[in-house]
Amino acid sequence: MNRRDFFKKTSYAGAAACTYFSFGDKLNLFANSKTVSSEVYDLVAIKGGEPDLMFDEAIKSFGGMKKFVKKNQKVVIKPNIGWDTIPERAANTNPKLISQIVKHCFDTGAKDVYVFDHTCDNWNKCYTNSGIEKAAKDAGAKVVPGNSESYYQNVEIKNGKNLKSTTEHELILDCDVFINVPILKNHSSAELTMAMKNLMGNVWDRGFWHRNNLHQCIADYATFRKPDLNIVDAYFVMKKNGPRGVSKDDVLTLKSQIISTDIVAADSAATKLFGREPSEIGYIKIADEMRIGTMDLSKLKINRIIL
Repeated sequence: MNRRDFFKKTSYAGAAACTYFSFGDKLNLFANSKTVSSEVYDLVAIKGGEPDLMFDEAIKSFGGMKKFVKKNQKVVIKPNIGWDTIPERAANTNPKLISQIVKHCFDTGAKDVYVFDHTCDNWNKCYTNSGIEKAAKDAGAKVVPGNSESYYQNVEIKNGKNLKSTTEHELILDCDVFINVPILKNHSSAELTMAMKNLMGNVWDRGFWHRNNLHQCIADYATFRKPDLNIVDAYFVMKKNGPRGVSKDDVLTLKSQIISTDIVAADSAATKLFGREPSEIGYIKIADEMRIGTMDLSKLKINRIIL
């Protein structure tokens, strides 16, 4: 199924056909293809390349990975590896992107780079069939499990409203740099999975979130440990039947990527890319109101790149 078919068959067809190419009259997402390397941007929207090549180009707009990772630092990369499916099903983050991020971290002098997720399906099968374990290890990363409660430690969410405490994977608590790498996709409970929703894989008890206002808990947790960098993979996008998907017919190939240090802005831009408005997604609206970040993209300096 191509992009035209997708937009025709969804209820957001009219909006999506426009917003894939623009954020509105004053915020054309991919209108300008020229990158001004001397500037530092709040957000980068890039399209038209392979996941690794798009990241190579996009990270330049932030001054390179050296702006985030210093010599001898410990880095944790958190993709979505939640499901026992192949990359083309778009349930998990693209392995080419994870491999390239790992390489950039080591190029800037990182001592150790770890990759993990608290998966929903069997973790061994998720790690293998997503292609992420091999891609990350081949690039030099240490791939570790998140399948035992013993890996998680109690933490207090001081600014949370519904989520006052949780148990956090020890890797996140012990790292110097935390890089969040979700995939953009449909989700039956949260409507969309992106940067903030991806952080549910950092904790052990996700059931509490679902029982106590999922959208509020997603926003609450984002106050605890904001990632140093958010990289939203939108190369393959699951348009329906998320979070796991049913078949390749659920997937659209957008060949896009959104990068920002502002987790709310990253989710807002990704929502636009999906053809929705940020204010329609509960946890984005709450996070904006809690001033975790901004969903007002007109306030940001955005670099738009087409390869």
